[in-house]
Parts: sequence; structure tokens; C-alpha cells
Amino acid sequence: MKRITATGVPRIGLIEFPGSNCDRDCADAFWRHFGIKLQPVWHTERVLPNLDAVLLPGGFSYGDYLRSGALAAHSPIMAAVKSFVASGGPALGICNGFQVLTESHLLPGALLRNQGRKFICKAVDLMAGSGESVYCRSLASRRLRVPIAHGEGRYHIDNDGLQRLRDNGQVAFRYVDQNGAATADANPNGALDNIAGIVSENGRVLGLMPHPERATDLLIGGSADGLAILESFLTSFM
Repeated sequence: MKRITATGVPRIGLIEFPGSNCDRDCADAFWRHFGIKLQPVWHTERVLPNLDAVLLPGGFSYGDYLRSGALAAHSPIMAAVKSFVASGGPALGICNGFQVLTESHLLPGALLRNQGRKFICKAVDLMAGSGESVYCRSLASRRLRVPIAHGEGRYHIDNDGLQRLRDNGQVAFRYVDQNGAATADANPNGALDNIAGIVSENGRVLGLMPHPERATDLLIGGSADGLAILESFLTSFM
């Protein structure tokens, strides 16, 4: 991989909101497995430090009041994140981070209340889409076992938007069964087209509901498949 800093270690900002609770899991995963120390960036900041990428972790930002991610999308730091993304900077949003990205219009669509209106916490199977993003290319035809934990993870977009996602290859991950088929039974929350994650049109911004940072150690999570997703994120800008 191309090194983008003199030390070969990328500078990744960890955007933290009140109620974020997966930031430490993300920091631990990147440090233990990649030797990368994430740089915390508090929500009240208005300027990002010199970074190569940003990561928005999971949790319940601002207590999920109004809608998941809705208040966080209007926090001071998000103006800087939008400028960073507009300049071509890569970003990863996990669970609540994905919700913040859609509420900020950095990714299309919305995350609605789960079908059945219950919080879901379990392991699911994912398959990468067929697009040209680094996530789809590097993980093609590989079934990944990764946990989810959300109450508002049902991806939705209008018909025209869904067609654009398909045409542009922006569907990064779908929920699948053990045979790799995107069936209704494999869909944990009623997400449209079994969508678990999408990328921006330029492929630089990824949002997904599953938690790859919780699937990095076989002894703890029963799967280390999340490492492949985190590594593909690094590959997207290194």
C-alpha cells in the first residue's frame, strides 16, 4: 500500500459525540491490529487537525433524541467533516456514524426504525456489492460474519435513489444467508434491497450498520471478519 505520511502511519480522526460508545472499540481495533492510534476529535471543535481520514463510531449520539444521528449532524465539527469529504477526504461511519452521515447528506437515503420496532443485537452475514469501490473489489464474493446492534437500521431510499445506487455500484454490503443469497429471512431489520452499507458516488465515504470493530478477535467476538472491512477502509487511502 502507498504510504501517505513520512512515518507510514495514517492520521485518522475519531469523531466523538455525547453518547458515542463504540469509540474505544474502534481505537482498540486499529491500535492492536494495525498499529494506528486514532486521534479523538470532540464534537465542539470547528476545525479538523491534519488528517488522512475520519471515522464516525457507533453509539447513541445525543441520546438518539429526535432521530438517530439527527442532532449530531448539526454539531460544530460536522461542518469541518463536510469540507473534508468535499475535498476528497475518506470517511467511515459505523452504525450511528452511518446515521450521522445520512442525516448530514454525505450519504443518500435514511435509516428508519427496524421492522418489528425492536432493538436487534446479533451476528449477521454480509456480502460485498458488485461496484468498483475498494470495498466491493477487495471483498468480492466473500461472506463476512459481523455483529449488528441497532434500533434504527432499516435502510430506505426512494425508487430513483435506489436505482442510482445500483447503477453506480454504490451498494457496499447486503445482508445474506449462509449461501450468500440476499433473502428476506437474512434481512434482520427490513432494510430496502437487504442493504447493510453504501458508499458515496466517488467511493470515498462508507457507511454501514454492522460493527466491524466488534469482529476482530475470534476469542471475543467469534469472528475476525471485521478486520477485512477495516483493512479495506485503510486501503482506500493508503
